[in-house]
Amino acid sequence: MIRFENVSFSYSDSNYPVLENVNLIIPAGELALVVGKTGSGKSTLLGLINGLVPNFTGGKLTGEVSVDQRSIRDFPPRDFADLVGVVKQDPRTSFVTDVVEDELAYGMEQLGVGPATMRRRVEEVLDLLGLADIRNRALSTLSGGQRQRVAIASVLTTNPKVLVLDEPTSALDPSAAEEVLAAIHRLVHDLGLTVVLAEHRLERVVQYADRVIVVDKDAEVFADRPANVFATSLIAPPVVELGRTAGWTPLPLTVRDARKFAEELKVRLEKSKPKSRTNIPTKEMVLINKLNFNYGTLRALRNIDLNINDGEIVALMGRNGSGKSTLLSQLVGLLKPTSGELLIDGKIPHQLSGKDLINSVGLVPQEPTDLLISDSVSKECLASDNDADALPGTTLQIFEQLTNEVDENMHPRDLSEGEKLSLALAIVLAAKPPLILLDEPTRGLDYAAKKVLVNNLQKLSRKNHTIILATHDVELAAEVATRVILLAEGEIVTDGPVSEVLSSSPMFSPQVSKVLSPSHWLTVADVALALEELN
Repeated sequence: MIRFENVSFSYSDSNYPVLENVNLIIPAGELALVVGKTGSGKSTLLGLINGLVPNFTGGKLTGEVSVDQRSIRDFPPRDFADLVGVVKQDPRTSFVTDVVEDELAYGMEQLGVGPATMRRRVEEVLDLLGLADIRNRALSTLSGGQRQRVAIASVLTTNPKVLVLDEPTSALDPSAAEEVLAAIHRLVHDLGLTVVLAEHRLERVVQYADRVIVVDKDAEVFADRPANVFATSLIAPPVVELGRTAGWTPLPLTVRDARKFAEELKVRLEKSKPKSRTNIPTKEMVLINKLNFNYGTLRALRNIDLNINDGEIVALMGRNGSGKSTLLSQLVGLLKPTSGELLIDGKIPHQLSGKDLINSVGLVPQEPTDLLISDSVSKECLASDNDADALPGTTLQIFEQLTNEVDENMHPRDLSEGEKLSLALAIVLAAKPPLILLDEPTRGLDYAAKKVLVNNLQKLSRKNHTIILATHDVELAAEVATRVILLAEGEIVTDGPVSEVLSSSPMFSPQVSKVLSPSHWLTVADVALALEELN
């Protein structure tokens, strides 16, 4: 179905190829998972499948790329619209209408699909992706996860033979991610759809993959069956890392596979327990009493009572639309409570402005580029120093501590996702706020970048910064959080230590917890440390 023959590609402003001498065949009816570090070239590989690269990006292409014997050299991207459906990492960039149902119909209108067929396909896809109850909603009112599902649905209605997805579950809660991936799996197996999917959260996707395509940092690409790739790959889901740590053969790829070995490991760990992460608090940082907030007639937050101390790392979790981002917006002063009390270090956030606000609380938004407005890293850092009334060079110094060496003359939007996040976090930290908020901080991050983030957040916690992060990433919460708060329909339904909340939740448990249940082990690092101490 998809064929790459001796393909090399480099962007116009680069002296080095992003992809080099790629030879690859993806048969019809397979789900191919594309993996690699952030910035390795995964999105470029996806863009070549329908010719968006190089037709819209520019750059030099050699070799041949064809889909269903249709070459991207002979046909422009618009002539692939009936053959290849593409869902980008940020769905907002692809929306062209205002209402969900209109968005689902738009692509078919451009292809001249008849009204009866359009109606049938819209209904089928609404049911397939669980969107029927929001069919008449404005796209601007949707949560990030709802937008992602609508973007996938709008492509599926055009009935393509190939579906290309870039980080399709990055904004989805675990339940919604499972629904989407299960639906895609059904399309592959029942309809013979060919799916090429790039995803960093491998723990969600590996079980569905027929083959894994690895894009490494040296511009090389190779493909093999998942078991063969993850036997040696440095990029692997936690369950594979657990198998390596415990010495299991063959290595498990799924939680179900790992449970076959679990009893022996549980016995070895009986006399051990995970290390405590709790810091000794010195003062109360956040006080929330009977907080309510309404968007018009929609009650988004209901009777929130909350006390958070300095040094805590709190993970806000819950389904898409449960109120996580709304609560962060209250904490940073973007929204005023409809009723109730909210104090940060004794101050009311929505009454603060300018330096008083950024010196009290900082928010790293879901899209870090929302904070980046200059045309170079150095200018961005200098502007941040000025805003924070900090010494020149402060932000740049923090940024260099958070990430690997980056050319300070680079445009911020040319940075990798991990580097953008680090720069946004450096901008926030320059003002030295005691409270730091992060909204979906691992979206678009590979495992290596996530590990850097975890280390940085732990360092900040030890310095008594209070950190609250809204996340769907259960593995991140397991790695870094000291406390987890689960929200549902704007209410707190669970609030407790991370080990208790995650290990007892069937939906929000990390892979290690699912394998070693009912014990409270959450991460491979915890297990590895315990085994090392036992030896």
